[in-house]
Amino acid sequence: MPRPRPRLVALRYRDFRLLWLGEMVSTTGSQMQLFAINWHVFELLRGQSFTVSILGRAVEMGSEAFGLGMLGLVRVLPIVLFALVGGVLADALDRRSVMLWTRLISAVVAAVLTHLTLSSQIDVRSIYWLTALGAAATALDSPARQSIVANLVKPRHLANAISLNTLIFQIATICGPAVAGLLVAQFHIGIVYGINTATFLVAIVALWLIRHRGKLAYGTSIGWGALLDGIRFTFGTRIILGTMLLDFFATLFASARTMLPIVAGDILGLGAAGYGLLATAQPIGALIAGLVLSLRAELKRQGYILLLSVAAYGLATALFGISTVFALSYFLFAITGTADTVSMVIRGTIRQLMTPDALRGRMVSVNMMFFMGGPQLGELEAGLVAAVFGAPFAIFSGGLATVLLTAWAAWRYPSIRRYNNADELKKSLS
Repeated sequence: MPRPRPRLVALRYRDFRLLWLGEMVSTTGSQMQLFAINWHVFELLRGQSFTVSILGRAVEMGSEAFGLGMLGLVRVLPIVLFALVGGVLADALDRRSVMLWTRLISAVVAAVLTHLTLSSQIDVRSIYWLTALGAAATALDSPARQSIVANLVKPRHLANAISLNTLIFQIATICGPAVAGLLVAQFHIGIVYGINTATFLVAIVALWLIRHRGKLAYGTSIGWGALLDGIRFTFGTRIILGTMLLDFFATLFASARTMLPIVAGDILGLGAAGYGLLATAQPIGALIAGLVLSLRAELKRQGYILLLSVAAYGLATALFGISTVFALSYFLFAITGTADTVSMVIRGTIRQLMTPDALRGRMVSVNMMFFMGGPQLGELEAGLVAAVFGAPFAIFSGGLATVLLTAWAAWRYPSIRRYNNADELKKSLS
């Protein structure tokens, strides 16, 4: 009989355990700040409106919906500008050192936001500028953060490490909004920003204690040639490109999180605390899926599971958009989290295992253009559509578009449909 696989085996590696714990703390703080910024902008612009001319017809648009959509724009532009640079840095420099510097920048951004808010000097424009700076730091950080995982565990334990990393985000998006909602309801919103500053310091200490150092054995230079090598590899590997496009379409059209303040406040009649509670639904569904994936054996027929999970994500989002009952909305939003986590783990494992370590940072940086650019552009798209047609229509139409685009991806990239596990895929490409 085969020996049973140890549970949570990746946590047995000291350096990965330090990284995981530091990320858990800092990601929770970041989710608290994300919640607070969205609610802050919503409150600053609530009740305001403006008129624009569309096809010669005056249309009144809600400032709060447009303002929330603009948050997506100020987050995505730094990703477009700096993500590929971050990938080159991750392959040319010590990934741990890159992360230390980017976390320091993020801590300074959070500290400035705390000071301006507590001193009543904050306005929407300042929030946008600081959000953009924080997004730039994240764009430089993410390729190193995702790539270093493969340096801290053995290849056979990489899938488990990726599953555990998805748990970080899901646990953080449960705890972060819930705690932030209670703090915003009872205290000054600047307290949330201050807590986030402290969590970045915890992450910096955890990184400092990691023993791993990059050996820089690949000879990767910092320049256009290295950047283009990463782009050519990513776009030349069809299954990697296909999973990235699938992720991009889903997050572009079916991201309902942007409209949560409007759904909670205007459709379901909830306050800040209720908004925080609703925001926990998606990560709770994701947490359940992440725990199951972390504890069970490898999935079979992963390609079909990937496509079905993305389609389920879009369908649940569409139904969430037309729901007016809190319990149903909560359940549907939780389903989106479950489906997204299943697809995220499969996509991440494919990309990491199919990419040489010398190119891993640049592959991740290209993926960032899809993975992080999609949600932020989705926020802008949802905000603009909601400002004209209302939040329910924006959410429903986005979910429906995701289902249709998943069917297109299944037809266009048959390698995704045929994918079963990484070992078989490697054999087919050899």
